[in-house]
Amino acid sequence: MGAAGSVVTDLFPDRIETERLALEPLTTDTLDTLDLYEYVRVGAPHVDEVTEYLTWSPHETPKETREFVEAVTEKREAGEGTTYVIRPRDGEPGAGEFAGVTGIGVDWDAQTATLGTWLRKRFWGRGYSGERAGALIEVAFERLDLEAVVVTVEPGNEKSMTAVSRYVEAHGGRREGLLRNYHADQDGTPVDVYRYTVTRAEYEDATGE
Repeated sequence: MGAAGSVVTDLFPDRIETERLALEPLTTDTLDTLDLYEYVRVGAPHVDEVTEYLTWSPHETPKETREFVEAVTEKREAGEGTTYVIRPRDGEPGAGEFAGVTGIGVDWDAQTATLGTWLRKRFWGRGYSGERAGALIEVAFERLDLEAVVVTVEPGNEKSMTAVSRYVEAHGGRREGLLRNYHADQDGTPVDVYRYTVTRAEYEDATGE
């Protein structure tokens, strides 16, 4: 066994490859802070559309972006979850480019993983959300030995609801219902979300594991 920090980090794969995507942990080594800032800053192309249903607002300064990267790195080292950079693999349009990020947060007491993602607009409509979700669902059940995977979507986010419904149902799960005042939006206003879940038993039935 190595040092405690390295053991905890090993909970999450250092690289995930799907048919069309490569995922690497978001750190200052895998993505320059200033490069990321150009995609998430106030005034960046399409950033208002990208963040419309997210809980964070476009960043005001590069320092804010740096603090975000440091926070997700600390979360990974603590074994509470990880955030990955999404890049298309060779043969895909925009191969090797930064396409967005995806995360998996873990509640060990509840034995539950919560998934989230956002993509730059030029990468919308390719089915990337479902592809990376399938990979993270596999990590949750087969690597982390959890009992359920959760995804939440705001009611107005029709595109995400369609995508989430598709991949959740493909893994045997379902939409459970509407959770009222689940969290606050960027302005601090309480918002509702639909909760989707896949249990271990449903996953095993769907995949034949």
